[in-house]
Amino acid sequence: MTHALIAAVLGGLTLASLFPAAATPAPAGQFDPRQHRAPIAGQPTAVMVLGSPHLSGLPASFQPDSLTTLIDRLVAWKPDRIAIEGLSGPQCDHLRRYKAVYPADLADQYCFDPAAAQAAAGLDGPAAAAAVAGRLAAWPQSPTAADRRRLALLFLAAGERPSALVQWLRLPPAERRAADGLTPELAQFLDETVTRRNENYLLAPVVAARLGHERVWMMDDHTADIIATSYDPGFEAAMKQIWSSPALDSRLDGAKAVEAKRGTPAATLAMYRHYNDPAEAERAFETDFGAAMRHDSPGLSGRRYLGWWETRNLRMAANIREVAALDPGSRLLVITGASHKGYLDAYLGMMHDMRVESPLPLLD
Repeated sequence: MTHALIAAVLGGLTLASLFPAAATPAPAGQFDPRQHRAPIAGQPTAVMVLGSPHLSGLPASFQPDSLTTLIDRLVAWKPDRIAIEGLSGPQCDHLRRYKAVYPADLADQYCFDPAAAQAAAGLDGPAAAAAVAGRLAAWPQSPTAADRRRLALLFLAAGERPSALVQWLRLPPAERRAADGLTPELAQFLDETVTRRNENYLLAPVVAARLGHERVWMMDDHTADIIATSYDPGFEAAMKQIWSSPALDSRLDGAKAVEAKRGTPAATLAMYRHYNDPAEAERAFETDFGAAMRHDSPGLSGRRYLGWWETRNLRMAANIREVAALDPGSRLLVITGASHKGYLDAYLGMMHDMRVESPLPLLD
């Protein structure tokens, strides 16, 4: 089983949000963090997980302008921070340095190359990340266009492309140009990123810029992909069996029917309601992770896949929890592929001082 096949199939399986069945109460006498939610100092931290289709996988007829109403609704919720399904600069650096122990194409698939930005800034990744932290700690009340261009360069050098785009979007169009260390090639790179068909560029940075944020937070994690290097020779065949079922075909056909109606802001809201609707919970589980859990093969391939999936979501939840801890009592928006939503809702719902809110009221 190749890492590419898992990525391709999961790309298709972001067609429904996953909400687990009601949690089974902990056995008597066993500690359950969900039973310890009060009293707390201050207000709970509100977290909203928006399950999204991966926009790069939608047909070419998809129009980014149809996101306008969704963006308006997210801005109206007024999150204090936004976390997205993207790999941070430090994790990309880790995947490159330890390439020999991970699937060979992992960093190339999920990370952009910051070498040109690092050369322009005269800094390596860690030094650029430190420079970002230092600049934001002393960020002026009214930053100049030069301040924003320089910070965009530093974010690129640190491997944080979506945050660089936040700075680019906060500039007046006439100020989005090569200057303050940004080369013409890097300025063009940011201009092209503005229209790239990806929720990490078309959605999250736009909301962040409109709210006056200086960055977004990368919460994805692919270190569990090391599990893929231990798959047995029968893994690929087993996964094809798991993903071959009339029930899965029916679910994907239903999602495609919703996608086919897109094109207007109202249709896009309907598409997002579909991906975030709890009614998809059991179908999503039964046709993917539940099917994998029950599949019997000599190497228990489905169980290996399930372990990879749960580990990845646990690490994503931990990264989100870390961001939430920066400002207790704030509002945190998480934008992620829809197949992660139910797991993240469940894991984050176990935190003592966090309140998980549904995005459905925003999508009506």
